[in-house]
Formats: sequence, C-alpha cells, structure tokens
Amino acid sequence: MKRRQPRAIGALLAPFAASLAPPTLLAEIQQAWPATVGEALVREALPTSERAGVVTVSCRSATWAQELDLLSRDVVARLNAALGRPAVTALRCVATPAPSARANRHT
Repeated sequence: MKRRQPRAIGALLAPFAASLAPPTLLAEIQQAWPATVGEALVREALPTSERAGVVTVSCRSATWAQELDLLSRDVVARLNAALGRPAVTALRCVATPAPSARANRHT
C-alpha cells in the first residue's frame, strides 16, 4: 500500500474556515485583503470595520496609516475588483498601537 504525502493543514481547513465567515461585506474584505494589498501591508494593516462602504483600516503606526491613506484610491479599486462589485467607497486609515504596547502603558 502506497502512503500519501502529508498535506498542509491550511489547505484542508480553508473550505471549513470560509463557511464560518459571517456573510458581511467586512468578512469579504478581510478575506480578499491579503491578495489585494500584499504581504507588507498585511503585516501592518487590517480592515476592522465597515459602514456604508467606508472601511476602517487599523494600522500599526501613524506612518503606515498615512502611507495607506496615500494608496487608498488604488487599494479601493483593487478591493472592488476582487469583490466583483463597487462595494468599497473609501478607506479610513487609523493608527492603533499593538496590544502589547497598550498593555505596557498600564504598568
């Protein structure tokens, strides 16, 4: 009997994870985000809320928030292309410190 090679767990869990995502625009945006913005921005920024097409993106620093704000027109166009419809109208980029930085301020 021939043994099969191990498969990456991410590939096995992807269909299951997709079924758990809530059917909201924000969930769609978060799913499309990595392929849309690239590795560098994924490490620095995350879409955290959406209201009436305006997506709030939490960035690790004010510098990244400003950088993403400058790129927002292009990012909005790429997000809408990934979503297949003009659902995102604008990005609202905010700087939010990392959780560990917030915790250290209280000590």
